[in-house]
Amino acid sequence: MRPEELNAEILLIGYAQGCFPMPDEQLRNINWYRPDPRAIIPLDGFHVSQSLKRFIKHSNFEIRFNTCFKDVMLACGDRPETWITDAFIRSYVELHQLSHAHSVEVFRDDKLVGGVYGVSLGGAFFAESMFHRETNMSKVALKALVDQLKLKGFILLECQFMTPHLQTLGAIEIPDSEYMSKLNRALHMESVLF
Repeated sequence: MRPEELNAEILLIGYAQGCFPMPDEQLRNINWYRPDPRAIIPLDGFHVSQSLKRFIKHSNFEIRFNTCFKDVMLACGDRPETWITDAFIRSYVELHQLSHAHSVEVFRDDKLVGGVYGVSLGGAFFAESMFHRETNMSKVALKALVDQLKLKGFILLECQFMTPHLQTLGAIEIPDSEYMSKLNRALHMESVLF
């Protein structure tokens, strides 16, 4: 599809079908993906290392939710190569205005130093990207997200593709059939994240 065709309605349809969009820079369009296997973080299996526990206990920061969604997206896209294009920012901000896209923000001294954003639908959260401007702050944001998801009764935290970093945090890969079963259960829930 062409970038200008991407919008909140299409995003919700795609996520509900187990797909997510990514731009194809060479073709200058947006493709939809449904990887098999799919990476998820089991909410009861999120791993917090001892060093991260100590860091959280002894560090001064503030967690906020949904106070600067677009800024988190821009920070996530602030790298030499990014898939977070203007079309994605426009569409996900629209989704945020409809209360389906959310950000977790970490502030220190009133400066944004880390965050994560993604999409919620039923009892599922689709983590899109995270960033840090200070060591460990993306992990702090992800832990705050997991804590909020558990508090609100969510059952699925999807993170697209496995990476070594996600694996250290407890991410696992599951086959598409299992993922779709979990997603279908989550879509029948009426969970509200914030």
